[in-house]
Amino acid sequence: MKIIIAPDSFKGSISAKDLCQTIRKGIEKVIPEAKMVEIPMADGGEGTMENYVHATNGHIEKVTASDPIGRKIDSAYGVLGDKETVVIEMAQASGLPLLTNDERNPFLASSYGTGELISHALNQGYRKFIIGLGGSATNDGGMGMLQALGVKFYDKDHQIISNDVRALLHLSSIDVSALDHRLREADFVIASDVTNPLCGPNGASHIFGPQKGATPEMVVLLDECLSQYGKKINELFNIEIFSAPGAGAAGGMGAGLIAFLNASVRSGIDTIMEVAQFDQAIEGASLVVTGEGKLDEQTLSGKVISGVCRYSNQNQIPVIAICGSNELTGTELTQLGVAAAFPIVSGPCTVYEAITEVQRLVEKTIEQIMRVYQLRKES
Repeated sequence: MKIIIAPDSFKGSISAKDLCQTIRKGIEKVIPEAKMVEIPMADGGEGTMENYVHATNGHIEKVTASDPIGRKIDSAYGVLGDKETVVIEMAQASGLPLLTNDERNPFLASSYGTGELISHALNQGYRKFIIGLGGSATNDGGMGMLQALGVKFYDKDHQIISNDVRALLHLSSIDVSALDHRLREADFVIASDVTNPLCGPNGASHIFGPQKGATPEMVVLLDECLSQYGKKINELFNIEIFSAPGAGAAGGMGAGLIAFLNASVRSGIDTIMEVAQFDQAIEGASLVVTGEGKLDEQTLSGKVISGVCRYSNQNQIPVIAICGSNELTGTELTQLGVAAAFPIVSGPCTVYEAITEVQRLVEKTIEQIMRVYQLRKES
């Protein structure tokens, strides 16, 4: 029997890689002879780099980079098993978890560190890049990243504007003459399921600004800053960045990558499916076990489980999901393509207990699922 283990992380609780190993232990208690293939999943957000590296037998490159407020930190990017493709998870150097609640301020948070990671990879000879845009602390349109790569931003007096995002209101011209020439040889893919535009009610500032520390008044000003930024991008490249899907991802980082680095936007889940060669991995499988922290309406709209189900259902392989909690009806689970879903918490407990005991709860739940599955196979 071949079983594919392909969960997302339970955010704030257990990584996708560790979840794979815990699911494996539960299966082995009932069907020790099963052949198991572990493919930790991600959709461009937290865990993307680690999961891509694990799925392709790649390695992680340790780097020193700047965090969102300029402190030097230990960071990293991943190199896939092909030894040609780099995966940069924006959260590694420009992520919200790197800041305390008091430090969160999207006027001051910069994506400069992400640019440093790109520059380091270029120095090592890499020219293929996958950029995961989840979990950012920034709302600078990628300005910091671009400054690290040589772009200069000027006001009407031809003075370089400050790193404060509010300075974008005074942006008059952009000089790309010193943009790292090696980028012309590079190929960039954005792995993100965020399709928000750069500006407006559904744009970067209004939708994602508040979680980064923006007050309602700050959100309005941030949107105006990115609007001025977008106008200058359109003038420079003769494009229409405001209508580009995904330009608003990661506080407008999508716009910076699309316009200056000619990046293409791909679904995060489809990207990892392709990188992990998921369609080949599931050949001959009897069952797929997946999961994420919460099954809800967002699960139906392109999250990890929906991608796993799409590929598995095409090959008529049943999918079982585990989760912290399930808000989907039976009809919605059928629509998703899940044969059955099982919350790991079977009785009263606190959130703290669920988080700290997650490995034991997952292993126990999987063991019970497999006992029922084994009975079905034997009948």
